[in-house]
Amino acid sequence: MSISQLQSLLMADLVADLSPAVRLQRMVTAVRAHFGCGAVALLRLEQEHLRPMAVDGLMSDALGRHFVVKDHPRLAAILARPGVTCFHHDSNLPDPYDGLIEGHAGEPLPVHDCMGVPLNVEGERWGVVTLDSLEIGSFDEPSQHGLAALTSAMEAIVRVTRMEAEIRALRSSSWSAPVSAKAAAIDESDIIGQSEAIVHLLHEIEVVADSDLPALLLGETGVGKELFARRLHQMSRRAAKPLVHVNCAALPESLAESELFGHVKGAFSGAVADRPGRFDAAEGGTLFLDEVGELPLSIQAKLLRTLQNGEIQRLGADRAKRVNVRVIAATNRQLRDLVREGAFRADLYHRLSVYPIPIPPLRERGTDVLLLAGRFLELNRSRLGLRGVRLSHEAEAAMRRYRWPGNVRELEHAISRAALKAVSRGASHKDIVTLDADMLGLEAESAHTAAGNVHPQAQPGQGAIPATAPPRAMAEVVEDSQRAAIQHALQQHDGNWAAAARALEMDASNLHKLARRLGLKPQARAGRRTSVG
Repeated sequence: MSISQLQSLLMADLVADLSPAVRLQRMVTAVRAHFGCGAVALLRLEQEHLRPMAVDGLMSDALGRHFVVKDHPRLAAILARPGVTCFHHDSNLPDPYDGLIEGHAGEPLPVHDCMGVPLNVEGERWGVVTLDSLEIGSFDEPSQHGLAALTSAMEAIVRVTRMEAEIRALRSSSWSAPVSAKAAAIDESDIIGQSEAIVHLLHEIEVVADSDLPALLLGETGVGKELFARRLHQMSRRAAKPLVHVNCAALPESLAESELFGHVKGAFSGAVADRPGRFDAAEGGTLFLDEVGELPLSIQAKLLRTLQNGEIQRLGADRAKRVNVRVIAATNRQLRDLVREGAFRADLYHRLSVYPIPIPPLRERGTDVLLLAGRFLELNRSRLGLRGVRLSHEAEAAMRRYRWPGNVRELEHAISRAALKAVSRGASHKDIVTLDADMLGLEAESAHTAAGNVHPQAQPGQGAIPATAPPRAMAEVVEDSQRAAIQHALQQHDGNWAAAARALEMDASNLHKLARRLGLKPQARAGRRTSVG
């Protein structure tokens, strides 16, 4: 196929009814086929890093990696120079894709050619296209001229794809501000995934973002609720105003009202001046109430009033004050159950759950686990100063089998732990480090859970799950683990709740609140022992 024929093929895709992801993938696949090279990647510039948008010939986790420009001199050179930049086999600059080429995974590629070209959209640097070949001399002068001739067609495809995204945003939003400004404010770099579950979730967020109604994010621990709350805020008309995060579980009950609503001078001992609360800090923007199910009932009543009337009353103040704040709440608990137990107000639950948004657990996101793994592999490569970090095929298979009860947070910790193990075992910073399945520790963790040891401090009969027991809800397993940890801490500290709270690194009032919810009601001490249940 000649360059002119390839240009015609790419131009035909501009008017075809294709999704953006498919159009970009068809482009890199066609470019790779024409040049007969080992890999082609299209990367978008996002602040100080390049994010792969489509790849052909690279490992499956490559789409999840973010390449920090300053760490990759070849990418930096392609970005900085006009036209085609070529790196021949004798270049001493490290290749960002070493160890990531399909069929040569984990192998350094000291003898190969690379070339790339920057792409501009509306006069601004959008990103780059890179080509890697395993054969010396592949990218001769005619090849470089051919890539230069394709640049305009590739820029047109990128421009049309971006325009389509802006049109979709306009259709789903009543906001009158320019769509390009809105899109520019959205940082998509931390949301990684192509599964149907995550695509549906992002569409839901896009639909509800522009409303001022409260939204309730539902999901297990570690799914990234804060990340999606930030996405909601960034896509809303309040994006230019603050997003204030409050962890309700970390608020001491005695200070929760002051923290949220503020106080006036003299409201209590130590209140030496007026102090604004988190609602004041979020004026005009969004207040994110994480773990909202942990709010004390007394605070729930004041929160309900704010949601109903748009007013707050500082602790010790005589008059209410109007506020303009949107509330996004999140929880990993079943609020309906808390309502039945009397631990959460039914009217507040209905007010918060106007639009509930379930966030899928990692085990329901298919191959997204490998894309996310790529992101964490690249982060650890940069942190540890390694030439490259990748997963073995066995490690990839183990990750796809594992159920990930701790979700994305557990995945991040598993890869960080494995990378550190590799370094501790003598991996050189000049090597491409391959992480094997045993370094991730997933099989051991699966056996550990199956045996019922859901907490390292659990005592026999306290939170243990028999291997033959049927599957239970994650919330039940977590509560058993919490109950066992509290009981163990109390036993270790002779029933002293204050000492147990310090050992558990919790505020004492929060520990008492959690214990009551778990059925471990603190009683008056008799001698040196306190009943725990």
